[in-house]
Amino acid sequence: METLLLRPTRTPRRPGRHTPRIRPVGHTKLRVTTTCHTEFVDITDHLRVLVRDADISIGFINVQSLHTTTAIVVNEHEPLLLTDFEALLESTAPADAGYRHDDPSVRIVNVLDDERVNGHAHCRALLLGPSACINVIDGALQLGQWQRVFLVELDGPRAREISVVILGESGR
Repeated sequence: METLLLRPTRTPRRPGRHTPRIRPVGHTKLRVTTTCHTEFVDITDHLRVLVRDADISIGFINVQSLHTTTAIVVNEHEPLLLTDFEALLESTAPADAGYRHDDPSVRIVNVLDDERVNGHAHCRALLLGPSACINVIDGALQLGQWQRVFLVELDGPRAREISVVILGESGR
């Protein structure tokens, strides 16, 4: 196995320009209202706007769901593939499988009056993960040709929040 040593990328100094610096650019929350029980919401263009407005040349954007029944994934936005993903999630954690989380006779922790039957959604979220960190290079999201960033709704429809942090080196 080969070990690679990564060296920081430096922006060349130009006469009359200040030295770029690493800086926290900011934090924001995106609010998304979903319309289906399971839904892949493409948030890529919103993230591109945030990166553009942050005015960084190199850095990263971290996107994190603030819910236990949603996920953040990077994949292709192709309708048949998204349908395949939904089928995969259903076969892996079927909605009607019977989850202890959904049994009010045994569950005593974190129970609300309007509790949803959503053990399957929690299991699906565990498989997908709550966040993604995407590199920013030359002021743009570093995504492959077909890659898009999705909020994956697993227990909708609902109003959702995504926490976004951008850190980078100024392009000025």
